Amino acid sequence: MRVPMSWLREYVTVDAPAEEIARRLAICALDEVERVREVGVLDVDDNLGRFLVGKVLAVERHPSADRLRVCQVDVGEGDARQIVCGAWNFEAGATVAVALPGALLPVLEAPLDERELRGQRSRGMILAEDEVGLGEDHAGIMVLPDSLEPGTPLDQVLPIREEVLDVTPTPNRVDLLSMVGLAREVAALFDGELHVPEADDPELVDAEPVDVTVEDFEGCPRYVGRVFRDVAIGPSPQWLRSRLYLAELRSISNVVDVTNYVMHVWGNPLHAFDLTRLSGGRIVVRRARPGEELRTLDGTLRRLHPDDLMITDGDRSVALAGIMGGEESEVSDETGEVLLEAANFEPVGIFKSSERLGLRTAGSNRWEKGVDPYLAEQAAVHASRMIVDLAGARMTGHVDVHSGLPERPVVRHRPERTDHVVGFPIDPGEQCSILEGFGFEVAPNWDVSVPTWRARDVTREIDVIEEVVRTVLDRVPFTMPLRRHVKGHLTKEQRLRRLVEDVLVGAGLSEAYTWSLAPSDPHRDAIRLPDPMTADQAVLRTTLLPGLVEAVRTGLDAGFDDVSLFEIARIYLPSGEPLPDERWRVGAIVHDGYDVMKGVLETLYAALHLELRVRRSSHPSLHPGKAAETDAGWLGELHPTLLEGVWGAFELDLETLFSQVPERIVYEDVITYPAARQDIAVAVDEDVEVGALVDAAREAAGPILREARVFDVYRGEQVGAGKKSVAIHLAFQSSERTLTDEEAAELRGKIVAALAERFGAEPRA
Repeated sequence: MRVPMSWLREYVTVDAPAEEIARRLAICALDEVERVREVGVLDVDDNLGRFLVGKVLAVERHPSADRLRVCQVDVGEGDARQIVCGAWNFEAGATVAVALPGALLPVLEAPLDERELRGQRSRGMILAEDEVGLGEDHAGIMVLPDSLEPGTPLDQVLPIREEVLDVTPTPNRVDLLSMVGLAREVAALFDGELHVPEADDPELVDAEPVDVTVEDFEGCPRYVGRVFRDVAIGPSPQWLRSRLYLAELRSISNVVDVTNYVMHVWGNPLHAFDLTRLSGGRIVVRRARPGEELRTLDGTLRRLHPDDLMITDGDRSVALAGIMGGEESEVSDETGEVLLEAANFEPVGIFKSSERLGLRTAGSNRWEKGVDPYLAEQAAVHASRMIVDLAGARMTGHVDVHSGLPERPVVRHRPERTDHVVGFPIDPGEQCSILEGFGFEVAPNWDVSVPTWRARDVTREIDVIEEVVRTVLDRVPFTMPLRRHVKGHLTKEQRLRRLVEDVLVGAGLSEAYTWSLAPSDPHRDAIRLPDPMTADQAVLRTTLLPGLVEAVRTGLDAGFDDVSLFEIARIYLPSGEPLPDERWRVGAIVHDGYDVMKGVLETLYAALHLELRVRRSSHPSLHPGKAAETDAGWLGELHPTLLEGVWGAFELDLETLFSQVPERIVYEDVITYPAARQDIAVAVDEDVEVGALVDAAREAAGPILREARVFDVYRGEQVGAGKKSVAIHLAFQSSERTLTDEEAAELRGKIVAALAERFGAEPRA
């Protein structure tokens, strides 16, 4: 919601600047204040003083340009200024907005200067709304009320320099989706003075009945209907257009603008119908009929569901209750009779219809959070006054249909309970003052009557305590909680996950957090959400790799060349049951390819006291011929189509990996008797797996072979086409005695013979 500060300050007197108001609201009331936007004309070097109200004294056609006119404008200087203007929506006698030479306009790169335009000197500019940041219209200049005196500073008339808060209330605070609600909050937080707008209700002229029937009071607890005759539809005055624009609302016509304006003031959405387009001029609130359709104001023909609450004229639907009106009953330039709707709708039904139809509006956003039913009358009175004043209308009918309005909740409060919750004493008198500032009534026995606009979210004593505490958060001391008891400990899985994190960080990788929801997934049976919020979050992931690839790509786009990431998170495998099989996995992408990645993985396995054993495999995301697997997952070189450059990647199932971790580490004697170390190199066919050679060596030599490690793989002319040379480091060691060279040579010979027999390996010198 956009909140122009000049508008807000009409309803609350407070000395605090906009930044302080935003900060306090963000801490005590709102979900967030995204920013304080400064819009319009710059306030530097007395720039605002160069924008004045002017009175057009005379207008003549430009002698040398058919599209221009030469105007004499009084700006309070005594002598009139000659200004050349291209707009034709005004004549002599009009009150206008003028920028003097030297003024800095948002639409100009340099200060405005005097200049010759086709031989006529122009000493200023008559302004359109887009030229001072008050709208997007450039078809004509702004015409101001005639009561304004020439020379009046323009910033006293229009918000040409404005601070706008961009606020997001929490879902339970629908009252803060209104100017009055925010003003009440600011007044309470800053001990300011609240000025709730009080409009005079127009008198009924030539009173007539208003035919409104509510068939579903559960869906529509209240419906205020008012009829206006002799309505003159036209553009809104500039002050109203400007306020709507700064609040991010589009100006349409005076009557429609009134409904949007009053919604922003009170938080109660309104709707205006062309009375002549309603059959019999009546309103019937009911559920949709089977097969019923409605073409809404956005031009879309919508098929309705029997649960949808509809505003009808008895014969056909004319609006989706609380969401959007229909084309056939909309107010147009030809409208002369209006029926104003100020109703109240049940939130859950509005939310379901809005979601089902994929149609979210400013009105539905408020209704689905639960609007106070008592606001309908206040909004109706305010809008009625404005329609009479701005459209010259007569109010001829009024009806208020409801089945009884809810009573205010009463909650018993204990001031001492607040002290216990917050951790320091708050004087009961101060607690009472805080609550009354927010609109609560406190009885002598501490029965707290909740205001109607908070009836949905303040229902228990702890809710009342929260109202007190949130205003004194800045007084809460920074203390650590007392630790009287130590309970619980990490499970084996939690300890091992932390170890994995520490090892990967130590290996130079950075931890990433990616979305559990993805636009697509390689698993054809991946669980798809029936109604995803966005197309990018439609499927529960079955692998960590796509999210990590996207994270690396983001880093590369930001200019980081050496990006290495890992993630420990859940994936969601289809199980055939209502809930997926959730598995913890660790995945990583490492810059510089397979060898670096395999080194990281070997370090991880060593830290877990496991031996990394891999075998050749294939994977759709890995480079052909550079993919392998372990019992816990896969590893290899990333396919070049996924990321530019050479990248290594792996993904392991942690439950499978941790199941191999020994419960106790038993150390063997490795220093009493030295090891006999020898190297061998054998030539084998290209398709022989290196890991199979190591396994065969261990089998041939038995437990006395303490270590077998491949340290080189060579391909080239010396071994021939289709062959590779594998060099293996061997360490023979006995725990009982020192081995002789002859014994080591004998074991080495057994290994070479076994490799030759099983793989056709040829020893190399």
